[in-house]
Amino acid sequence: MNELNKRNEALITMHETSGVGWQSVRKAVECGQWANYERFSPEAWISAVGLKPEQANALTNAFTSVNPAVRRQEASIRGINILTYYDDAYPELLRQSPQPPWVLYAIGRLELLQRHSIAIVGTRGPTSYGRKTASSLGEKLSQKGITVVSGLARGVDAMAHEGALNGAGSTIAVLGTPVDRVYPAENRFLYGRIAERGLVVSEVPPGTPLHPGLFPLRNRIIAGLSLGTVVVEAAERSGSLITADQALEMSRDVFAVPGPISSPKSAGTNGLIRQGAKLVATFQDIMEEYEGVLDFQNRPLSEENRVPVESEDSLTENEAIIYRILKEEARTTDELHELSSFPFGLLHSVLINLTIKRKIEQHPGSIYSVL
Repeated sequence: MNELNKRNEALITMHETSGVGWQSVRKAVECGQWANYERFSPEAWISAVGLKPEQANALTNAFTSVNPAVRRQEASIRGINILTYYDDAYPELLRQSPQPPWVLYAIGRLELLQRHSIAIVGTRGPTSYGRKTASSLGEKLSQKGITVVSGLARGVDAMAHEGALNGAGSTIAVLGTPVDRVYPAENRFLYGRIAERGLVVSEVPPGTPLHPGLFPLRNRIIAGLSLGTVVVEAAERSGSLITADQALEMSRDVFAVPGPISSPKSAGTNGLIRQGAKLVATFQDIMEEYEGVLDFQNRPLSEENRVPVESEDSLTENEAIIYRILKEEARTTDELHELSSFPFGLLHSVLINLTIKRKIEQHPGSIYSVL
């Protein structure tokens, strides 16, 4: 194993060792004894690197029990690429952030990590206005060749990903779970589409149990991968505002979509605008910050990445009626009942069929929208 591979595999082993956090790995990186770590005793980890006894014992056990070749093989079988901070494929913009992940696990198109990216984040329970705005911005950015980054959460994140899949820029989903674990489960179909046409990334090692504390950590990756962060609907204490704050700390651009002053879901975004975030009324408000400075191009969709246009020919008459109503905007079951005059039994049957045919999707609160 050459020196570079030895460094990469050692970094992965440290990263995957329970109880050894980012700062402890940083100490080992600064110590730089890559060729010797696999033979370090607990005493060496304590004296040379400055780790705690429990961390030293854990790392000694890890280096004596882990087979790097088997680890790589198992990841490859599951379609997982492992990137370290030192790999050429590691995104340069993220490398420049204050606390870049030492290791990234990825499924999908690694070349997206080298594209210009914009993040779109927001509330998990958006209004129809927020949903349409996130989807539209995601699609238009992607059609311009820009990769849209978000967190695969329900709501604004999901809509931004959906819109971005319709363009050449595609999308990157940053998870707070292992890269091969879908959360929330309702986004499993969206996850599959992103893994196929875009990229799914996480710094969480495979097999790590789900833990709420992991989700805020991904916010810095979303901001770190992106030239700027767009916030679409966020309450005053929304997690999306944490992503915006981290973007500011990285000297990245922050954009916010204004909303009604009476809407609690727009309190956070309106507050960002008061604090100096750029107001986004149209897609061009984002683009004018970069046109003439960066090489954004209108890239036509290649055949393998082109999203097929859904046809209504395959729908029954009743399904087509509901589908056309939902194409105008997302609706609740009650609204669909009122607009279509369908009995509830028939309406639910139609909604189930449209969901199976992947024409529509259901969201919390019995809200439906087209895919």
